[in-house]
Amino acid sequence: MAATIALLCAACLCSRAQEAKPTRVLLDRVVAVVNNRAILASDVERAMRLSALEPRTNSEVPDARSTLDRLISRSLIQQQMGREEEVADAPTDGDVQARIAEIRKELPACVRANCATDQGWSAFLAANRLTVGEVESYLRLRLQFLSFIENRFRSGIHIAPEEIQAYYTNTLVPQYAKDQKPPALEAVSQRIEEILLQEQVNKLFSAWLDNLRKQGDVQILDPSLEMPARQASNSGDNE
Repeated sequence: MAATIALLCAACLCSRAQEAKPTRVLLDRVVAVVNNRAILASDVERAMRLSALEPRTNSEVPDARSTLDRLISRSLIQQQMGREEEVADAPTDGDVQARIAEIRKELPACVRANCATDQGWSAFLAANRLTVGEVESYLRLRLQFLSFIENRFRSGIHIAPEEIQAYYTNTLVPQYAKDQKPPALEAVSQRIEEILLQEQVNKLFSAWLDNLRKQGDVQILDPSLEMPARQASNSGDNE
């Protein structure tokens, strides 16, 4: 009996010791390092949520691999922006709010969520687990990137009115449901021109970015997030 009680007491003490032992909780982790700058798993997760602010089809929903690859490109660009003489114009608060207003009125997913109203916009943000601060920070950086790219790459690029019309008819309008009226061409032509300019810039930009990747020290610490070589070389980020 005494031996049994002793064993029970020992088991109880061991159980209490295990309960008292602190549990380690993984809050975040480094998934890649770009020239000694870390990219965290939370950065990838946030970027995937923020992709809801871009026009896309169901087949274009980003995965963690492609998102990390864009973040690597973005980090390389940011670092290079600090080294080059080309200066990106700092977007004002008004610029950021104007871009948000465009998204609320024109983004197909936002139109479906009735983002033109404050209630619809709040619901859209909540559904995509986004905060106003995250949206503003993302768009501010995006506008700064666009300024840098325009100053460095866009000279000499011209988008014809026929190209804008074709994008509107073949790409934008089909994203709206049959019972929804798409915005008039005149209302979105400037935004379409921006998109087409980005596509043209990509052709010039990809070689520059490939060179940055070759010269930079990029380490992906999570093997599951490695991109196939050919796909990675074609995934430039000009946000």
